[in-house]
Amino acid sequence: VFPSLAQAQASVANEAYQELGQPSIFLFCPTEYCSSLCSPSPSQSCYLLTLGQELLPGIGVIWTGPKVVSQELSATLLEEVEGVLRRQPVIWDNLYANDYDCRRVFLGPYTGRAPGLMSRLCGLLLNPNCELQANFIPIHTLGSWFQSELGSCAHPDHTGMEITAALGDSQGSQEGTYSPREGTYSPQEALELALLDWVAEINQQASEPGR
Repeated sequence: VFPSLAQAQASVANEAYQELGQPSIFLFCPTEYCSSLCSPSPSQSCYLLTLGQELLPGIGVIWTGPKVVSQELSATLLEEVEGVLRRQPVIWDNLYANDYDCRRVFLGPYTGRAPGLMSRLCGLLLNPNCELQANFIPIHTLGSWFQSELGSCAHPDHTGMEITAALGDSQGSQEGTYSPREGTYSPQEALELALLDWVAEINQQASEPGR
């Protein structure tokens, strides 16, 4: 029925999106969801070019970066992806995913993501370790990175300013709170803060009756 896989997928996605009333968040994961799966490159992929043309503008497209598990994400790469998809991507970040090797657990801080990256994204999803408690540091440091990014983004409206102000009001008075300024995210500082909070959380749980 369809001349290509991309046109078939776009048609089904568009119909589902419209049938659901065009929800504000509707995510599409393409078959080529990272640079290493594109032939010969994201900007020259006939598959991605077709998706960019055919998918309705309100549909978000998921992207994992240069590889399935990307150690680094750069603004240059995201510009290329945005150009071919005709929309900012939603990053599906597999930095901590360990479902492909359950002998490993990733406990380090959120890192390898260029400063100012958030302004080039439609959203970011973190794929965690399979072990729930092992994700305290990943999620905590992601929060520090996100707070730093809010401080460095220049929004044309006041949304970002309101979020930043709210974070400051709720956390600024707490001792030891990470208060990033523009371009000041430090994975090591974020890790140290996360460890302090994690130890406090463990001690609190240990002191509860029956724990």
